[in-house]
Amino acid sequence: EVQVVESGGGLVEAGKSLTLSCTVSGLRFEDYGMAWFRQAPGKEREGISSINWSGGKTYHVDSVKGRFTISRDNDKKTLYLQMNSLTPADTATYFCAADSTPARHYVGAYYLDPKNFAYWGQGTQVTVSS
Repeated sequence: EVQVVESGGGLVEAGKSLTLSCTVSGLRFEDYGMAWFRQAPGKEREGISSINWSGGKTYHVDSVKGRFTISRDNDKKTLYLQMNSLTPADTATYFCAADSTPARHYVGAYYLDPKNFAYWGQGTQVTVSS
């Protein structure tokens, strides 16, 4: 059974930083691309950052580019999202997701479709106060 567990969310002031973590078990983590999605109340889930299986390729949507950094440690089977300069607009539940297909090379904009991801965590809440 594949398990995906996020952690690290919380309440922070605008301008501060937060790091999310995601641990995966039950699949060969090092073979799969990963991504972070987020969903704000009343809005659709949106993909914000992705990384390929090796960590050599990453992608961030414009709204977080330059502020968020996705990374992974395959030895620890852990995915990270470093979030800097947080604003109230970043308030959302953040989800970690594992690709349904191993060893994909492309992790750009079209990759961040929820349909590409088979395994999801339960989400961790990030609230940014003004």
